[in-house]
Amino acid sequence: MEGFCLDSEEIRKYEQIREPLLMLDHVTNVIPGKSASGYKVFQEDEWFFKIHFPGEPNVPGAFQLEALAQLLTVAVTTLPGLAGKTTRFISFEMKCKREILPGEKMDMEVTLLSWRRGIAKGTGRGMVNGEIACEAEMVITIPDILNQFLPGKRGLQ
Repeated sequence: MEGFCLDSEEIRKYEQIREPLLMLDHVTNVIPGKSASGYKVFQEDEWFFKIHFPGEPNVPGAFQLEALAQLLTVAVTTLPGLAGKTTRFISFEMKCKREILPGEKMDMEVTLLSWRRGIAKGTGRGMVNGEIACEAEMVITIPDILNQFLPGKRGLQ
């Protein structure tokens, strides 16, 4: 199955988070409902480098996870009828293997393992210069869809 690319403007159709927390610069390939790859270049003037950590700045692990989750969101919300839907974390497990420093580019890839009743399970990894920086297992949801299947919440949006 062939995928397609999304530039920074097109990403906004599928991911609701905006700057300064948008952690995707470009989606280099997305196969809806299957996988996505992309990258984020962490510019030296990113707002969080001043506070994490002064004198030894690096990308917070939470932001690395956020980048992977946003890419997983794109793999899901590019499915028909889901563009623009809001997603939420349900759970995650992450391993950080190396610091990401100012000016470095994190290449990312995610795979959607399952999508059912508004719940997506997937895996992802971020790499810097071919070296794994982080890996994660994630579960996200689209509440608008999930709520249709919860007892007592049918029809609520």
